Amino acid sequence: MGLDSRDYYRPSGFGGFTLFPPMIKNLLIINIAVFFIQQIFENITFSGVPGWYILNHYLALNPISGVDSFGNEFNFQIWQLFTYQFMHGDFVHILFNMFMLWMFGMEIENIMGSKKFLFFYLLCGVGAGITQILLSPVLAESLAYTIGASGAVYGVMIAFAMFFPDRYIMFYFFIPVKAKYLITFLVIIEFFSVREATFVAHLAHIGGALTALIYILSTRRYEFNTKSFFNSFKKNNFGSSFSKRKRNEIDIEDAKFYDINEKQDDDIVTQEEIDRILDKISQHGYQGLTEREKRILFNASKKY
Repeated sequence: MGLDSRDYYRPSGFGGFTLFPPMIKNLLIINIAVFFIQQIFENITFSGVPGWYILNHYLALNPISGVDSFGNEFNFQIWQLFTYQFMHGDFVHILFNMFMLWMFGMEIENIMGSKKFLFFYLLCGVGAGITQILLSPVLAESLAYTIGASGAVYGVMIAFAMFFPDRYIMFYFFIPVKAKYLITFLVIIEFFSVREATFVAHLAHIGGALTALIYILSTRRYEFNTKSFFNSFKKNNFGSSFSKRKRNEIDIEDAKFYDINEKQDDDIVTQEEIDRILDKISQHGYQGLTEREKRILFNASKKY
């Protein structure tokens, strides 16, 4: 049986930036700017000390104890749990992380809203960092600086798998795999790779993924049905994974279906109006729309 192309999830090239969520756009800009600063510091020294070493010593995530390759003690500071997330080792490192953030994060930001998405993203990065510095002395082969957004990105991937488990992802751009299978497989690989002698912070990836899982399961906005979620690996239905709470506990509003043949006073709208509504979704989520705005968005999606 063939797969409907509408069920595939793949970035739509540069055209996908048309509806770019503001927080992801800002995160990309910040990461790229920091990467350029790192490249500048690669080529300068301060009193004989390499610039890259100074950045790592103060902004990368340092182990709690131990000495670095220069024989100096590591310099762990609490702010490094945030700053390390915006640093990268090379062009391939930042390219891969930013591509994954864009690919999986766009719809998550639209669901959560920009402010909540930023909190979620940074929280996953902090969880990844804490996991790395606490467990690496026990499980890792050696201690080193940790940099990169991949811990937070793994958290975003987990969120995507939980919100859209049956969405097909074009693995290697031509193999369709459901998100719940592919992302779960990637996380399992991280568990098996913890003790490998590589430059990849597998513990940080695991920490980011677990932080996202705990956050989504405990969020107050949705009552997440754990049993139903894991049953979704056997069933092709995720709609039952999020169950409504009683109306006196929380007000969760589903997207409604509108008859496109039904005449409305606001049937004719401009592109500016649609753009305004999409911006509002990015800021406040779908639940922040009025009935009229939801109807306009629904009609526009059918038209296009």
